[in-house]
Amino acid sequence: MLARFLDSDFVYSFRRSPVAVVSTLVVLACVVGAVGAPWLAPHNPFDLASLSLMDSLQPPVFMADGTAAHLLGTDDQGRDVLSAIMYGTQISLMIGFLAIIFALVVGITVGLVAGYMGGAVDALLMRVTDVQLTFPSILIALLVDGVARAVLPRDFHDRMQIYVLVFAIGIARWPQFARTVRGSTLVERGREYVMAAKVIGLSSPRIMASHILPNVLGPVLVIATLNLGLAILDEATLSFLGVGLPPTQPSLGTLIRIGNDFLFSGEWWVTIFPGVMLAVMVLSINLLGDWLRDALNPRLR
Repeated sequence: MLARFLDSDFVYSFRRSPVAVVSTLVVLACVVGAVGAPWLAPHNPFDLASLSLMDSLQPPVFMADGTAAHLLGTDDQGRDVLSAIMYGTQISLMIGFLAIIFALVVGITVGLVAGYMGGAVDALLMRVTDVQLTFPSILIALLVDGVARAVLPRDFHDRMQIYVLVFAIGIARWPQFARTVRGSTLVERGREYVMAAKVIGLSSPRIMASHILPNVLGPVLVIATLNLGLAILDEATLSFLGVGLPPTQPSLGTLIRIGNDFLFSGEWWVTIFPGVMLAVMVLSINLLGDWLRDALNPRLR
C-alpha cells in the first residue's frame, strides 16, 4: 500500500514541485515549533515568576546590547520574543484548525442536504448562503464576537474567548464549503450507485454520508487548505483590532498589536518578527493549497 502510494502521480507531482516541497517543510517546521513549544521554546513567556522588567525591550542578539539568552529580543514585559512567537503560533494554528473543522461540518452538512434534496430546501439553503457571502467574513466575525461579549458575563470573556473566536471564524467560512459540496452533490445524486442505493431501501442520510460524501471530499480538502490560511489571518486581524485573545494568551495577532505600540520608538523587533512569522506561515499554507488544487485536478496541470 505504501509503495503504491509512493509511486503514484500525486507523490511524483509533489517531488517535481520545489514550491510544494519548500512550503511543506515550512508548514511542518511551524507545526513542530508550535506543538513542541513547551519543550523547544528557550523560555516560558507566560511564567510570571521568571519574568523581569529589567529584561524588557532588549534588542535581538545581532544588535548592540543583544544577548544570546534572547535571540530575537524581548518585549515590554521582559518576555522572550522567540518563545512568545512559538506559543503564539500554537494558539493561532489551534484556532485556525478548529474554525475550519467547524466550517467543514456546517458547510458539508448544508451542501449535502441542499444538493441531495433539491427543490424548496435547496433554494432556501442556497439563498441563506448567498446572503452571507455578500458580507466580508471579518465583519461577520466581528458581529458574532460583539454579540458574544454582550451576552456572556464579563467574568467569562477571557475564558470563553477562544471558543468565541472559533465559532465566529467558522460561521463566517462555511458558505464556500456549502456551495462546493452542493455542486458536487448535484452531479453525484444522479449516478447509478446512488440509484442502486435508493432501490435497496437505504435512507437518505445514509446515502449522503456513506455514498455521496466520500466522492465530494476532494475539492473540499483543497478549499479547507486555502481557508486555513485565511482563518489564521482572520484571527490575527481580530486580535490586532483588540477583540481577540487577551494579552495573557497572546496569539500572533495579539503579539503584533502589542508590538505596534513600540514600532516607531525603535523597538521594531517586538512586532516585526511575529508579523514575519505570520506572513511566512500563511503564504506557505496558501502555496501548498494552490499545489494541492492543481495536483487533484488534472485539467489544471
